[in-house]
Amino acid sequence: MPVEFVLDPDLTDDLRARIVTLWVEVTNAGGAVGFVAPVTAEEVWPVAEATFAGVTDGPDRLLVGLDGDEVVALLFVVDNRFALKDHWRVLKRVMVTPKAQGKGYGAALMRAAEALGRELGLAALQVTVRGGAGIEDFYAKLGYREVGRLPGALRLRPGDDRDETYMWLDLSR
Repeated sequence: MPVEFVLDPDLTDDLRARIVTLWVEVTNAGGAVGFVAPVTAEEVWPVAEATFAGVTDGPDRLLVGLDGDEVVALLFVVDNRFALKDHWRVLKRVMVTPKAQGKGYGAALMRAAEALGRELGLAALQVTVRGGAGIEDFYAKLGYREVGRLPGALRLRPGDDRDETYMWLDLSR
C-alpha cells in the first residue's frame, strides 16, 4: 500500500500521541530529530507540544505520511517568522518509522514537501542535518545542496561534537 500524505491533519490527542511515539522510536533508532538516544516520551512531550502549537496556533504546517492508519513519516514545515525570510521555509523533525526504512518513504515525504513548497509559491526549502548521521547524501540525491556548516555546533555528549549542516533546495528552477 502506498503512503498517503496528509497536510495539516486534525491534531487530536490520539494523533499527538502517535507522533510522540514515532519521535521516540526514530530517536532511539539513531535518528537526528532533536534528541539523543535513549529518550522517553516524557522527554519528548514538551518539545512536541511546542511544535504542535506552531501548527495549531501559528504559521507552521505538518505533513504526515500514513500507511493505512499508521503514522510512518512526518515533517514540520516551519515559518521563519521574519518578513525578510518569508519566501522560504525550514523542514524540521523529518522522520520515517525505523521499521519502514528503505521503502522509499523518506524520499516520498521530501517530494511531498517539495510539492507543497511549490504550491505555496516558495523560492526554497532548507533542512538542517546533524553531522555523523550519514544523511547528507540522501538529501543531495533529492536536489538539496550544502550551503553552510557549523563545525562542532551540536554536542551530543562530552567528547562527541557534531557539525550542523545546512542544506538548501532551490524551488525557483
